[in-house]
Amino acid sequence: MSGNRGGKDGPEEQSELEAKMETSSDLHLTSEPQMNLNLTRDADGADDGSVPILAGIENQGTAAENDGGQETRDHGDRRLRREVEEGEEEAAEDQHQVPCRESNPDQYLSDEARALEDWVSSETSALPRPRWNVLTALRDRQLGSSARFVYEACGAGVFVQRFCLQYALEGHRGCVNSVHFNQRGTWLASGSDDLTVIVWDWARQQPVLNIESGHRNNVFQAKFLPNCGDSTLATCARDGQVRVVHLPALPHSSSSKQVAQHRGSSHKLALEPDSPFKFLTSGEDAVVFAIDLRQDQPASKVVVTKENWRKVGLYTIFVNPANTYQFAVGGMDQFVRIYDQRKIDENDNNGVLKKFCPHHLVNCDVGVHITCLVYSHDGTEVLASYTDEDIYLFHSSSCDGAQYAKRYKGHRNNATIKGVNFYGPGSEFVVSGSDDGHIFFWEKSSSQIIQLLERGDRAGTVNCLEPHPYLPVMATSGLDHDAKIWAPTAKDATQLLGLKDVVKKNKQERDREWLGHNDVSDTELISFLMHHMTYRRHRPHSGHWVPRSVGLVESDSHESPRSTDVSEDEATE
Repeated sequence: MSGNRGGKDGPEEQSELEAKMETSSDLHLTSEPQMNLNLTRDADGADDGSVPILAGIENQGTAAENDGGQETRDHGDRRLRREVEEGEEEAAEDQHQVPCRESNPDQYLSDEARALEDWVSSETSALPRPRWNVLTALRDRQLGSSARFVYEACGAGVFVQRFCLQYALEGHRGCVNSVHFNQRGTWLASGSDDLTVIVWDWARQQPVLNIESGHRNNVFQAKFLPNCGDSTLATCARDGQVRVVHLPALPHSSSSKQVAQHRGSSHKLALEPDSPFKFLTSGEDAVVFAIDLRQDQPASKVVVTKENWRKVGLYTIFVNPANTYQFAVGGMDQFVRIYDQRKIDENDNNGVLKKFCPHHLVNCDVGVHITCLVYSHDGTEVLASYTDEDIYLFHSSSCDGAQYAKRYKGHRNNATIKGVNFYGPGSEFVVSGSDDGHIFFWEKSSSQIIQLLERGDRAGTVNCLEPHPYLPVMATSGLDHDAKIWAPTAKDATQLLGLKDVVKKNKQERDREWLGHNDVSDTELISFLMHHMTYRRHRPHSGHWVPRSVGLVESDSHESPRSTDVSEDEATE
């Protein structure tokens, strides 16, 4: 604009050109030659406050070509306006032709990913400050003002966060399905697919007894009866038998006796606290037996679990430690059922005292089962683990049909019949294995994950978790052929660096499973029937559990493949 520097261009003309420049500066410039606009100044580069001009490639010549006067500027402005209008029309047409969803396909994926990240962050948020301070507790112990140091330490989060693997107890030749400490905490019993029960001096890592259980198929549980001098073990197995083993003073001379027979696998026993001769058993035949070893015929049928007129096979049973007449069962449907042995009338609500279920699962018909349930130390709470769902805590004193009080998320319970337990003398924590081979600890009150023990099982699944009766020690077992001992001996607390990735992966796998198996198809039903026909013919020794798509058991439909044809009445004889 050197040719106009001494001309008659006034403030109005400069303002008009500045406005046009501001309009054109908002444009998204393309690579087309006529739209390649540049802001230029005088040829000598002086900056004296004069207004720059808009020049295209075709008018980026000499100073004489740029000095064309008012007519040239008007012509350029008209052409610029026309090009801008054409560009706006083309953009509007393109926007009309391309739908919003297709023009931004990644936005919707990012929204879903963002929602998943938000969910994971909410489930792995920071824990509240610990309630127990080790320095204060040690000082009080030194001064003699606290006699509960060990008790409180076992329920302290600072110790749970330092859990690490101590060693493995090796001796079985199959998956270890059960671990259980004796009342004094000096021995540990482990039951396995190899049909043996090993009694360990776990602190010295030495087997005390290696017992042939007498079962004909996988041993699912072995427990010491209390107050019997550690002389009696009760066992149950895939063959449906319930047996009692009397431990001898000499190794390799134990005797085993059958006391009951279920018409299907028996997964769990429920000990009656402080009783050396009474316990309960449950089975996939939906029957609960009461065993009293003082009787000539030890087994008596307590109840057959039903939903309306159909039997519900059972995976788990537990006696209320505060009221031994009451017990809870769970199995092939979504309901926690509580019975009172004094009030069972099968003509009145099938004998059930009360039922609990998360409200969003009440009408769920996609094969949601309860694989394990336990009472808290004082019987006020019931904890239940659901297949490919979460873990739920109910108040046992709540009325029939009450909603859960707490929910624990992040793990995966799909591949096996997975256990769950409380940890701590006051049931301060919830602990569970997972299909990914990890062990999860949640703080009970906040429902937050406080510890993740990675590689709790090399083969991939932790099924059983047993806290020591009075020490900060825990035994676990799973698909590996050993039992493992854990204790809080790590120098530093676990940082949980990989927790978010683990929780996210489990969530994604569960969602895919639900989307792919929300209905029982004809193909799945045929596959299920063929599997059981083949299973009966070949009688495999594998301890792997095949999840059932059909949650309710028809009458007499789940006879164990290796159990004898014994009726319920004959089983009590």
